[in-house]
Amino acid sequence: MSSSPLSSAQAARKALADQLDQIRRDAGLSGLELAVLCGWHKSKSSRIARGLTVPSDSDIRAWCTACDSAEKASDLIAASRTAESMYTQWRDLHRDGMRRVHQRTLPLYQRTRKFKVYASNVMPGMTQTTPYATGLLRSITTFQGTPDDVEQAVEARLNRSRVLNDARHQFALILEEAVLYYGVCDDEALAGQLDHLLGVFSLQNVSVGIIPFRARRTIWPLEAFYAFDDSLVAIETLTAEINVTAPGEIRTYHRAFAELAKIAVHGDEARSRIAKARNALG
Repeated sequence: MSSSPLSSAQAARKALADQLDQIRRDAGLSGLELAVLCGWHKSKSSRIARGLTVPSDSDIRAWCTACDSAEKASDLIAASRTAESMYTQWRDLHRDGMRRVHQRTLPLYQRTRKFKVYASNVMPGMTQTTPYATGLLRSITTFQGTPDDVEQAVEARLNRSRVLNDARHQFALILEEAVLYYGVCDDEALAGQLDHLLGVFSLQNVSVGIIPFRARRTIWPLEAFYAFDDSLVAIETLTAEINVTAPGEIRTYHRAFAELAKIAVHGDEARSRIAKARNALG
């Protein structure tokens, strides 16, 4: 596998930096001369060219204008925004609360036909009940110190999750068995969540696999990820959302998912493990 899901974002940022530096060289300017023309500190153009500083839209416009290449600015700004969308810190995504993020991704969920979800920490978002999602999102809000719009965010999450009941969408869900036990909400909410997960088995467009605690691993536990058709894989880390769009990396995640599915149990065995976790709550 790729050593890090950041590689797509890093490659995109480096490509942008290389293009800007090539424009500077084509213009016959040194980094210092460019900085003077742009009214910057002498080290700024060098840091941008080496990919150490992410240029703003105005930085790109100033750079291109100074190099007599103003016509290239629009395409480079678009490339910069694409690179930035690949790796976005939660503190930026949640600066106005979490509702907006769920609303923003609704079109992605609606147009995706085949979902592959590997859950190693919490229940897949599209299967979450209101009490479970409330407990989870409230803990996230508290930890991040972001605005508390939990009630509205939960409503937006459940609205987005309606695709689960639409037969035009196919879902393959793989959960680590530990997810069934993690107390991200109170016991009553977790019990209701497990009951709901058992109910998901009745949906013809959904398959659920559980990787047993003691399964012999052919692939190690990974960060949770969501694959949307063959166009995007979203990985959620502690600090950021990472969106992988490079075809090669997407294929790697699909291959990892296939290996995880092989070591998971399905059908009656999966149901029994969920029921066992539910019964442990009384």
